[in-house]
Amino acid sequence: MSWTPCPDPTPGDRASADAIELLIVPRAVDLGEMEVRRALPSLKRQMVGPFIFFDQMGPAEFLTDQGIDVRPHPHINLATVTFLFEGQILHRDSLGTEKAIEPGAVNWMRAGRGIVHSERTSAERKHTGQRLFGIQSWMALPEAQEESDPAFVHHGALDLPVVDLDGIRARVIAGEVLGARSPLVTPSETVYAHFNLRAGARLPIEPSFEERAVYTLKGEIEIAGDTFGPGQLLVLRPGDQIIATAAGDAEFMLFGGAPMGGPRFIWWNFVSSRLERIEQAKEEWAQGRFDTVPGDAEEFIPLPQTKDKPRRATGGVFYP
Repeated sequence: MSWTPCPDPTPGDRASADAIELLIVPRAVDLGEMEVRRALPSLKRQMVGPFIFFDQMGPAEFLTDQGIDVRPHPHINLATVTFLFEGQILHRDSLGTEKAIEPGAVNWMRAGRGIVHSERTSAERKHTGQRLFGIQSWMALPEAQEESDPAFVHHGALDLPVVDLDGIRARVIAGEVLGARSPLVTPSETVYAHFNLRAGARLPIEPSFEERAVYTLKGEIEIAGDTFGPGQLLVLRPGDQIIATAAGDAEFMLFGGAPMGGPRFIWWNFVSSRLERIEQAKEEWAQGRFDTVPGDAEEFIPLPQTKDKPRRATGGVFYP
């Protein structure tokens, strides 16, 4: 994936600025098959806790004989997290995994020392057509686990805890929210949840972690006197409880965690704490030394022919 700068407006008033550390309006990127909105990395902020990549996919309407066809491509030193609201994606990887990603489930793929995967629309869904809407995110791994063995973990929608409380409905994807903990085991403490709020509902967002963000999906929420509509990333000020109030029925993601303890570098699909490791991965992919994807080995995405250097990625903590 490419590095995509996006404009970062300044929050409106002093009260909002006290609660919102940074407001990011994602840039729309046309992938041909559908449009994505890339919230992270952005020009002014590249990480929130371990989250180093955050894409809104769609919503997109696919007619019959249409769909996504993301050919096999590699990752290193990160984990991908796919969460869908609508539709289905067929995941295959070099471990031999073949799994249909469904709404409400979580699919965690740890690249570690290296993995290859593809994301496509199944033949069945191409026959019927479908609407696709979801979030694709990457999480950097702690340095000690960057070269761990690759792995794939799936928890179905019925396995993830759902909390219903005072007009608030939360599905806990990772970490703990409102007293409920996800079964997904992550290498660093984090929080990731999908919220639906009825009009007037008030959600206290606790300062459980130093770095937290809200990504708005539908409706409007109010924080410290300012109202935010869909498609905005709100990086929250650390240390304080923040109240999000639904102006009408609203939907958003909450995510974050502790800072990673050092910067990361990102180039295409590669993330690492070491520049030399990215160069090694580039050479290995160009020379065909990654494992192939069983059942999907005929095609692959070539290494981009670009002179761009890996970008240094940080969150709210400055690392000299």
